[in-house]
Amino acid sequence: MTASLTLVVLMAVMFGAGITIMLERSLTRVLIGFLLVGNAVNILIYLMSGTPGLAPILGEGVDAGEISDPLPQAFVLTAIVINLGITAFMLALIYRSWWLAQLGDAGDLLEDEADLADDAVEAEDLIRSSAADDHAIQELLEASDEERAP
Repeated sequence: MTASLTLVVLMAVMFGAGITIMLERSLTRVLIGFLLVGNAVNILIYLMSGTPGLAPILGEGVDAGEISDPLPQAFVLTAIVINLGITAFMLALIYRSWWLAQLGDAGDLLEDEADLADDAVEAEDLIRSSAADDHAIQELLEASDEERAP
């Protein structure tokens, strides 16, 4: 298969637009640029895969020269999966950045302060209960008839 001029131009435009958009400061634009570059890479792999042929299964009466190469298909599938994973990660970063921007100066300290207050109350209860346990053990020892070992 000869490379279609339309696909070559489309791939070049997608690469150029994707890299240009990725250079912006906004995380959303970086994500869009990354998606454009990822799709351009898929088109590049498709263009470089060679002539289409029969299914890549050798059987009786099938010439090995007529079979299409399955490796580019595996590369494209792998690129799609990697693109999806990085897109999900970037979306999580964008959401976290937006959420922190909505909180303003407080940042994400709101939950930490509440947790610290809860931890302080729990620690105070533990200290109080351990002091009561020590006092009860001391009373049992004093009321006991057993002698202490010297």
